[in-house]
Amino acid sequence: MQPVGSGLRLLLDDEVAALAAELEGWQVQSGKLPREFRFANFVEAIAFIARVAVEAEALDHHPNWLNVYNRVQVELWTHALGGLSHLDFDLARKMNELSHNA
Repeated sequence: MQPVGSGLRLLLDDEVAALAAELEGWQVQSGKLPREFRFANFVEAIAFIARVAVEAEALDHHPNWLNVYNRVQVELWTHALGGLSHLDFDLARKMNELSHNA
């Protein structure tokens, strides 16, 4: 994860609201970004997880997630800051893009 001193910062409430309004399927809850993705089957869900893992590693920002058969439940927040940063919204946008390409 990017060190806190590298320009990574908690977003202000109005910034969070504006960025969240642009994200399909995501809503801010308790300072986190949760979403559930559904796929046709287990293999598609795992393939999505694998594609996201590559992107998350590139960002050095890793989601909390749970897979149950064709569902992938995700929670994003910047652990080092204890809230939401631009990294969360960057990864959420990428996850939406990858889910449409499943």
